[in-house]
Amino acid sequence: MKTNSVVTAIGQILFGWRRSFLALFVLISLALTWSATQLRVDAGFQKMIPLKHEYMQTFTEYQKTFGGANRVLLALRIDEGDIYTPAFFATLKAVTDEVFFLPGVERASVTSLFTPNVRFIEVVEDGFAGGNVIPADFAGTPEDLEEVRANVLKSGRVGRLVSNDFKGALVSAELLEVDPSTGARLDYAAVAGKLEEIRSRHQKDGVTVHIIGFAKAVGDITEGARAVLIFFVVAFAITAVLLYLYSGSAKLTAVALVCAMIPVVWLLGLLPLLGFGIDPMSILVPFLIFSIGVSHAVQMTNAWQLEVVGGADGLTAAHKSFLKLFMPGAMALLANALGFMVILYIEIDMVRELAITASLGVALMIVTNKMLLTILLSWMDLSPAERLRSAGRKHSGDWLWVWLKRAAAPKPALAILVAAAVLLAIGTWQSRDLRTGDLGKGIPELHDDSRYNKDTAAIVDSFSIGVDVLSVIAQSRNVNGACTDFTIMDTLDRFESTMRNVHGVQGVLSLPGMAKTVNAGWNEGNPRWRVLSRDPSILAQSVTPIDTGSGLLDTDCNAMQIMIFTRDHQGTTIAHVVEEVKKFIAANPSENLELKLASGNVGVMVATNEAVDAAEVTMLLLLFGSIGLLCLIEFRSWRATLCIILPLAIVAVLCNALMAILGIGLKVSTLPVIALGVGVGVDYGIYLYERMAHELHKGVSLPAAFLEALRQRGTAIGFTAATMAIGVGTWAFSALKFQADMGILLAFMFVVNMAGAILLLPALAAFLIKRPAHPAGKAAGH
Repeated sequence: MKTNSVVTAIGQILFGWRRSFLALFVLISLALTWSATQLRVDAGFQKMIPLKHEYMQTFTEYQKTFGGANRVLLALRIDEGDIYTPAFFATLKAVTDEVFFLPGVERASVTSLFTPNVRFIEVVEDGFAGGNVIPADFAGTPEDLEEVRANVLKSGRVGRLVSNDFKGALVSAELLEVDPSTGARLDYAAVAGKLEEIRSRHQKDGVTVHIIGFAKAVGDITEGARAVLIFFVVAFAITAVLLYLYSGSAKLTAVALVCAMIPVVWLLGLLPLLGFGIDPMSILVPFLIFSIGVSHAVQMTNAWQLEVVGGADGLTAAHKSFLKLFMPGAMALLANALGFMVILYIEIDMVRELAITASLGVALMIVTNKMLLTILLSWMDLSPAERLRSAGRKHSGDWLWVWLKRAAAPKPALAILVAAAVLLAIGTWQSRDLRTGDLGKGIPELHDDSRYNKDTAAIVDSFSIGVDVLSVIAQSRNVNGACTDFTIMDTLDRFESTMRNVHGVQGVLSLPGMAKTVNAGWNEGNPRWRVLSRDPSILAQSVTPIDTGSGLLDTDCNAMQIMIFTRDHQGTTIAHVVEEVKKFIAANPSENLELKLASGNVGVMVATNEAVDAAEVTMLLLLFGSIGLLCLIEFRSWRATLCIILPLAIVAVLCNALMAILGIGLKVSTLPVIALGVGVGVDYGIYLYERMAHELHKGVSLPAAFLEALRQRGTAIGFTAATMAIGVGTWAFSALKFQADMGILLAFMFVVNMAGAILLLPALAAFLIKRPAHPAGKAAGH
């Protein structure tokens, strides 16, 4: 078989100018190491949402009018008694002032008992009277406190700003993506730090402070992400020990580890040059790049060892290893890159940055692991003792490979295929329980016992409205002053009543509901008058006391917001609520009114879940289609392509089943796992089948070809799968739940993909490969 002429030419240039190339690689490494010091954490609210989704179009259109989902909530709760004490109100006032001056806060949105946008209205003999819940002359005297107690009850804010048991009060504020004081993008980690300072200052004397919101979540996730370095060190140490035990040479271990780290350094150095930062999700990419780098480095050092044991010197062995592995290795890395690139189909900036970052890191490995590593190996040699140990290890696994070669014989192959079919059926059945979205309470990125999720639970338990809100925008058409149009207001009133009775809804707040209360107030509070008048002037009288600060209407009264508070944000719950909203919209068409989905944090979640659902099937088709095309180009055989692709597809189904069993939802952080697992897992099939095809070309039987492929590549495949699985398996102990979930799933896919390559691939070949393969353009020419 002739070696590909392009690879031969590259090899001649590379080894002919190896000193110059080594110097170039060293200079690049030094420059990018310095550049990596400029890398910054880059987290943004809009990076995490699908901005092109129709719900997010509504979200951004009305964000300035009604606020968005990017808010922070601080709940102050007293251990004994109630909130009506001078000390508690002094603390609440101090916290309100400090929130007002937080970086990035939209100051008009700050809401607490002390802010002027919190008012009360009461019915008096002359009609209505009202004012601020806490008057301007409040001094904290017992009389003042009793007045505030009465005003709170009149304001209707119990359960919203004051807890149901009167032991707590809320301060809330919206955050802007750009800090108006500096004009720079808001530093969420810095805001989270400021919020923690507020907690540390005021959590004393029987007062507990609970804080939630996107900025605080980013801060807690970033804090957990800092521990990623510990996991990296642990994974590096485990890999180093296993690599030394595998190679039996400290020199080979050091070279392999260095060349696995170089693409990580290059990647981190290139990100600032490309204008990218690193966010809590993409901070896991260096782990994956290092693991993939180790995988390919092991294949190269293993091939080099076999050549040296066969009598070649270091330079010759390096050159031959390069010629053998450049094409299959490059194709495997391209498959890895495609596995990452298909994630670009998910229209969320954070996921797209992950895809670009990971693809770039894998592409760099074609240089570092196929060129730099072989250059370094060309100056190395093994001592007589190391040669002897390597020769002994070369045949130490023969008993296992001889036993496994039966997988390529028809009868054992049939049994393997039947077992795989049974597993596929079980996995498909179990996958039906896989749900899109979050499956627990709190934010899924952190564990249930994290401080953030405990704070969320405390706020949900104390207040009626909860922390999850779906906002529906009612936009009038060709009607001025829509809130005085009975037809429009009646439709919204019926919508509110319908949604109150939907399973999963905790409460609903809308302009018609408030207007009915006001109308009753104009009529001595008689509940019979708790209705919407058909007379526009009376309707206007009912709406006028409700100002735009309530967040229920805009200044022209042409757009209104209906706020639906859900019991939780589990994927099934919010999907059901949205489905009921759509049913109402479909059943109540109107030329003068449009009900638009959606805003609020639940609106963001629903849009994200729908984007994930829409992307899943297309992403998998693109993934397997592109990898299949690469294999077809490499081996020029649809039969060989099926042998490599089918085991990966079965493992993908089994991964979905595992997610369903473990209660892991399909969401932004887990959807890329299958793409990553398949992209990395295809390495095993490509490396193994390339050797099988080479042996089949010599005219040997399929079992004999498989046995030789196992002897040359099997140990390296098993070792890399185990090493990568152990490396990412350590993530299971991470403080970040999404990292722990990804670690478990990736470890599963690495191991099972390896088993699929060693057992299922030859079993499929036993029935599909009917004649010797002639892979065109092969790099394996000996």
